Amino acid sequence: MRRNTPIVLLSVGHACVDIYQGSVAALVPFFIAERSYSLAVASGIVLAASLLSSVAQPLFGLLTDCWAMPWLLPVSTLLGGLGIALSGLSGSYPLTLVFVALSGIGVAAYHPESARVARIAGRGSHRAMGWFSTGGTVGFALAPLMVAAVMSVGGLRWTPLLVLPALVGAALCLPVVRVLQQRQAAAIRTATPPAGSDDVASFVRLSLAVVFRSIAFIGLSTFIALYARQRLGGGTAVGTAALSVLYLGSTVGAVLGGSLAARWDRVAVARWSYLVTVAAVACVVWVPGPAVFLFLALTSAGLYVPFSLQVTLGQDYLPSRVGTAGGITLGLTVSVGGLASPAIGALADATSLQTALAPLVAMPLLSWLLFRTLPEPGVPGAESSGAVAAAPSGGGAAKPG
Repeated sequence: MRRNTPIVLLSVGHACVDIYQGSVAALVPFFIAERSYSLAVASGIVLAASLLSSVAQPLFGLLTDCWAMPWLLPVSTLLGGLGIALSGLSGSYPLTLVFVALSGIGVAAYHPESARVARIAGRGSHRAMGWFSTGGTVGFALAPLMVAAVMSVGGLRWTPLLVLPALVGAALCLPVVRVLQQRQAAAIRTATPPAGSDDVASFVRLSLAVVFRSIAFIGLSTFIALYARQRLGGGTAVGTAALSVLYLGSTVGAVLGGSLAARWDRVAVARWSYLVTVAAVACVVWVPGPAVFLFLALTSAGLYVPFSLQVTLGQDYLPSRVGTAGGITLGLTVSVGGLASPAIGALADATSLQTALAPLVAMPLLSWLLFRTLPEPGVPGAESSGAVAAAPSGGGAAKPG
């Protein structure tokens, strides 16, 4: 297998998994239309996926720190797809929550192990991790288009078709699992001891920054389709377009983040990105007219420039617990933003969507403030000298292809 083939296959597999994270928000308008759910009740579906995923991901992270489990990649991919596929078959709200939560468990099982093996497959390259993260953002971007296409055929009763990406993703994982196991074994044999102790304080601050980022992104992804329809008029197509722009902008941000980190330190890149995003979110909420699509693209790019950088920063802050760090920064703190969705929905029911979305402007600002306190691992004089557990950190690997 060619040098970059494993990271390419991992990136495609990541896309197939994160389609199901994006599908939850994309299904919300259809649950509202077919089942007459209120915004608060519908956002509970997002909460169900986020809650179980948030609780389970640290546990899976701890497990992957103890044992290599590449087999989790295809299994968790299938589980994520199965839950979404079943979510539209029953008119029962509790059963819908159970199926969506099942998908959340699959997503939770995937991310810690995938972050660990992607680090090994990419040989510690920020660029390679950027492409791996981009796979996930592409999955997010495809989710509303895929959901809209399936729903236009037959509504929620056609959700079983949504299992197809999971089948593809699981199949693509299988040929690379053996190579990943070999590289993991080689990394364990050749790895040098971490150059310093875990910097838990910096990791906690980083995790809080990712939580605030998550609240902003998931809050927008849950309600932007409805908000765009209210602001611009039109039907489902306008909402789907807004959600697609939000997700497509994230793919640009993820690629850009890895490239920028090859030239400047990750903390500085993330800090400036969050500062720009504050203005972009404010414009999404308050600037009228079609310009909302431009500011949505800027918002999603700004929120995703730091995405892969936060994963490698977390692993460098906790060099002895790479799986746990990946599970938290790539998984838990990303999905935990969904816990705020019911509160946003309840506020929207009581006031308006614009009022409910206004507090999201403060989220990237809080992330920026936290990043001002973070050191760059490995830089002389920084608080932490966290080394990469599996491979040297840096941007030296070639672009996957």
